[in-house]
Amino acid sequence: MDRAAPLRILEVLAGGAHGGAETAFVDTCIAFQEFGQEIVVATRPNDHRVPRLKEAGIAVHELPFGGPFDLQTSRALTKICKDFQPHIAQTWMSRAAHKMPAWKPAMGTPRYYNVARLGGYYKLKYFKASDYFSTITPDIRAHLMRGGIDGARIRHINNFAETEAAPEPIDRAAEGLPEDAVLLLGLGRLHEAKAFDTLIDVVAGLPKNYHLWIAGEGPDRAALQAQIEARGAQERIRLLGWRADRAALLQACDICCFTSRYEPFGTVFVQAWAQNTPVIVSDADGPRQFVHHGDDGLMVPRDEKDALAMAILKLSEDAALRARLVENGYQRYEREFSKPRTIQAYLDYFHDILQQNQSSEAISA
Repeated sequence: MDRAAPLRILEVLAGGAHGGAETAFVDTCIAFQEFGQEIVVATRPNDHRVPRLKEAGIAVHELPFGGPFDLQTSRALTKICKDFQPHIAQTWMSRAAHKMPAWKPAMGTPRYYNVARLGGYYKLKYFKASDYFSTITPDIRAHLMRGGIDGARIRHINNFAETEAAPEPIDRAAEGLPEDAVLLLGLGRLHEAKAFDTLIDVVAGLPKNYHLWIAGEGPDRAALQAQIEARGAQERIRLLGWRADRAALLQACDICCFTSRYEPFGTVFVQAWAQNTPVIVSDADGPRQFVHHGDDGLMVPRDEKDALAMAILKLSEDAALRARLVENGYQRYEREFSKPRTIQAYLDYFHDILQQNQSSEAISA
């Protein structure tokens, strides 16, 4: 197939109400379309994802992606494949991969290839219909190989950092921040994996000019709000809810804190690099594989409050360190995590899959 010709790509995600993978899914679908590919999406109904995709002009099929007794989803995906005739069906996370039918001649549609995009350490039993795999970290690739997947069927492709193109500036004073405030920002799902409880405890114990905003939604909202109130920190620590203005928030803050307990990758540190915001990360799996301590970010051990407090104080007081982290982080973003590099890497992979299989078919014939 001519590599200049657009690919027909079916993007498939079940997904939760909110989350980093869900946001990356929408960003990637829209980016593929911006780069001239033909995109169709199958996903659960969602008040945030579906409108964004439709506003971008992408056809969206809303399916239940239910449990073992849900036969509707796989049947609908089969019909979508017959109508759309994709070259590639890219699935996100385990449920989409499990529901996506493997191609069979009896389907009456041209051959397509299921490519499972993995952003975590999923159980491989859900990926029996997957022909190929992409992983967002080298360690997830190694996880697949340990599970018996041939390395020739796996390619590591970095996430890219997507934020709104022209953010509306946030007026810190209008938001009630004192002139001398040091504003810290946490981004992510309100879930124990993100360790926002640790971050809240640390900031509550810092001097009164340190403030924290946390943008995101999730099951731990009530518990985190109760923790803030118990620490008497309502004036300095705010839960902002789900936000679509990631770039504006990153530009408004002084330091981004991304200190998860569990994080297979974590696009937030790349988004901070892209917005020239100094970042502190934990040594969770994802950040540990990419962030270089003292060069493009500061790294602290997970859940070690004293170490996190010291890192926040050090970074807020050292302008030269902040400048170095910002400069080097932005260079990392441009070299490794920009949208053009990631999308081209996916397209190269998809074309390689098609070419390899066309060559094999020609030899067999």
